[in-house]
Amino acid sequence: MRILVTRPREDAEPFARALVSLGHETVIEPLLDVVFLEGPQINLTGVQAILLTSANGARALARRTQTRDIKIVAVGRATGDAARSAGFVNVIESTGEGVDALADLVRAKLRPEDGALIHPTGSVAAGDLAAALGVRGFKVRREVIYDARAVYHLSGAVVAELSSGLIDAATFFSPRTAALFVELIDEENLESALASVTAICLSQAVASALAPARFAAIKIAEKPSQDAMLAVISAR
Repeated sequence: MRILVTRPREDAEPFARALVSLGHETVIEPLLDVVFLEGPQINLTGVQAILLTSANGARALARRTQTRDIKIVAVGRATGDAARSAGFVNVIESTGEGVDALADLVRAKLRPEDGALIHPTGSVAAGDLAAALGVRGFKVRREVIYDARAVYHLSGAVVAELSSGLIDAATFFSPRTAALFVELIDEENLESALASVTAICLSQAVASALAPARFAAIKIAEKPSQDAMLAVISAR
């Protein structure tokens, strides 16, 4: 299959290599451009743990603190792996989907009286961890340390491939990326081109964001992980 990969480039390239190893061809078209924001070192005084909801958050965090032994609570394996790759040594990760699963893990493993929590995010954040955990007495401080900037249009190369029916499947890892793709397809009047494309989604939330588009099929990974996404593609 020829598969469109819409992730930010730093995540897209290893995913594309995994697809190629399975015998597929890939087209990388990042719909979000991640920019790490400059700023002072994050103040960790009185902080018991840092909550990470994305791999980009882990990478951005590593640029804004020299501390590597503070507890990291990550959403899912990919974010946990990104934190470990950045040198953080005390990492636990949720097994469910999204901020709800992360909040459940925090409530199970941490106590409000042990200190505050920091949630490093992009300028656009999914969910509201501060509200979800605040009702249980946790103090959560959001720190905006990166910006995931949406592209304004699809590249000419991808428009041409979709128009010619050369793309067999497209992969989506976040509701924001999925919703943006639908908007860009509409702007290019490519709705009919999706009739031969299968969408592969990380979660039901991602699939719901694609609802306005008419794909040949929309398939959802059994778990919110890259391996589960690869399993869906292999089973197609």
